Amino acid sequence: MSVRGAARARRRVDRGERFAVAMAAVARRLPFGLSRIVPASLLGFAVINGFTFAVDLALLTLMHGGLGWPLPVSITIGYVCAFGLSFVLNRAFNFRSHADVGPQVGRYVVVVAVNYLAWILGVGSGLAALGVDYHLARVLAGACEGVYMYCAMRWIVFREKSTVDTTRSDA
Repeated sequence: MSVRGAARARRRVDRGERFAVAMAAVARRLPFGLSRIVPASLLGFAVINGFTFAVDLALLTLMHGGLGWPLPVSITIGYVCAFGLSFVLNRAFNFRSHADVGPQVGRYVVVVAVNYLAWILGVGSGLAALGVDYHLARVLAGACEGVYMYCAMRWIVFREKSTVDTTRSDA
């Protein structure tokens, strides 16, 4: 790795550490006893995914509301763009993963495919078909997907390898 490449990598790590410190500081100050039960990674996930959800809604509004594209096409394009961005930001800043990206992307694709079919198209399009405004339908589906995605990203996509010592001998 070149000197420039090493310096760039170090800055990236520093940004991730600053984000984690900021989320931990905010989590410690949550009211009503929430500071004892809300992990900093959940708060970081909420910040990152709140931003990427806004990107998703903006793209949906542009494509469906502005350009008149079909709702399923608009939902899909907004979703793919937002979740690609979510993966990159959560990997770098929130979960600060340094594991091989290939297996993580593979797990993420499966998690996102299940999420897309169940929550986005299933709940989102289903509610819209029942007459709920497509923005509200997307927000309701987004609430469901938020819970699912945090759990999946924390315990499946960016899971840490076990540090249990398996070489122990009782001889």
